[in-house]
Amino acid sequence: MKQPIKRIALATLTATALGLSLASTAFAQPAEAVQPTLLAANTSVDKAEQAVSDTWITSKVKSSFIADQSLSGLDIKVETNQGVVALSGVVASEAERELAIAKAKEIEGVRDVSADGLKAAD
Repeated sequence: MKQPIKRIALATLTATALGLSLASTAFAQPAEAVQPTLLAANTSVDKAEQAVSDTWITSKVKSSFIADQSLSGLDIKVETNQGVVALSGVVASEAERELAIAKAKEIEGVRDVSADGLKAAD
């Protein structure tokens, strides 16, 4: 019974000490000195959100390809960077290539589709 209480007390003291040291640093600095830190944090959050969005877009495009019987979805590689979807691989026909491009453009968040790497076998 005493061990968990000691661990909680130690964790609380450690968190308080760290919080106070960080707070005193932030309050001691003028607003201009804190601004670059806030901008860097916002940039990191934006990059993380973009990575999640790109991953989500890639997943949605790929799943729409696999769900469509007219597409050989397993043969199409999908990559997304800042909302731009890049398709590559080999499909059976030019019609299948155009269908893949159209399907990718339908996905929410897609800004553009680059299909230079997607070739038709015929």
